[in-house]
Amino acid sequence: MAQESPKNSAAEIPVTSNGQLEDSHEHSFNRDLKRSLPVGLGLSETKITSHGFDSTKEGVIEAGPFPGSSASPKSSVISSSSAAASRLAGQGCDLIIPTGGRAQQKSGPVVLADEVKNPAMEKLELVRKWSLNTYKCTRQIISEKLGRGSRTVDLELEAQIDILRDNKKKYENILKLAQTLSTQLFQMVHTQRQLGDAFADLSLKSLELHEEFGYNADTQKLLAKNGETLLGAINFFIASVNTLVNKTIEDTLLTVKQYESARIEYDAYRTDLEELNLGPRDANTLPKIEQSQQLFQVHKEKYDKMRNDVSIKLKFLEENKVKVLHNQLVLFHNAIAAYFAGNQMQLEQTLKQFHIKLKTPGADAPSWLEEQ
Repeated sequence: MAQESPKNSAAEIPVTSNGQLEDSHEHSFNRDLKRSLPVGLGLSETKITSHGFDSTKEGVIEAGPFPGSSASPKSSVISSSSAAASRLAGQGCDLIIPTGGRAQQKSGPVVLADEVKNPAMEKLELVRKWSLNTYKCTRQIISEKLGRGSRTVDLELEAQIDILRDNKKKYENILKLAQTLSTQLFQMVHTQRQLGDAFADLSLKSLELHEEFGYNADTQKLLAKNGETLLGAINFFIASVNTLVNKTIEDTLLTVKQYESARIEYDAYRTDLEELNLGPRDANTLPKIEQSQQLFQVHKEKYDKMRNDVSIKLKFLEENKVKVLHNQLVLFHNAIAAYFAGNQMQLEQTLKQFHIKLKTPGADAPSWLEEQ
């Protein structure tokens, strides 16, 4: 005998005496269901699943088409409990309702952000611009050396630059010779000082030649003293000329190199613009011509600025060079003339005139008290 299955009160639906659903309960059920469903989801697209009280699962209403329906399945799930309702509320930020009225669920919230620049792309762009500029300048230099390309020449400025470079070579030669003279004079002064000490020692030990050794000792010591004075004047001359050649003139020549680089870039972009202007003009070439015109104008302004800077520096350098060399040449002449004339007072007066202070041997060494 088949046992009667236990009835679950939660699955019972009240009916009327003629077997029809009770209208009042059906009306209230449909109203509650419509309130619970999201916008755009019809009752025809729902499937009701119920479980007994003895089940651990909660009753849910799943949205989806019945078999035979052409509508696509929906992923929205409505729970009848408060926990399920809170989960649905938490997913509300991910629901996007299109103009058609149907709800679509996305995997996560949509975040709008500005496009972030890639540092690698910026470096790549800088390398590309540098490579293009280097190619243009190299092509311009080769064209000039082969005699095929034209170059911009400022005759007056180029002549001044050539004179400056030639003078720098001559000043470097004078500086080298003066340093050689200083080295040889130092050796001679050192030898005279040692010779004077040797004569003085023999003057004390040889009674019969006491006066003769004494005269020679005094002469050598006087020559050594005058040689040290002349050595101070020559070293001052060397220091001043070295500053003029290796700092002042070198700084001006550095500006000249920058001017020449700007001139090559200017001629390179000028050549490009001339070639584009000789070609056809259409929708493809007009933007290139306009861009080339802008680059040409930028490099033209740079070239004009560097040319003015070189002209100003050459003018100031000439004034400074004349002033410095005038004083140093007068010093060198007076010191050499006084030394070989044996005029010790004139030699010392020359050093005072140019405010030259001689270093006393051992003056820089610390005393025995300072070493303690």
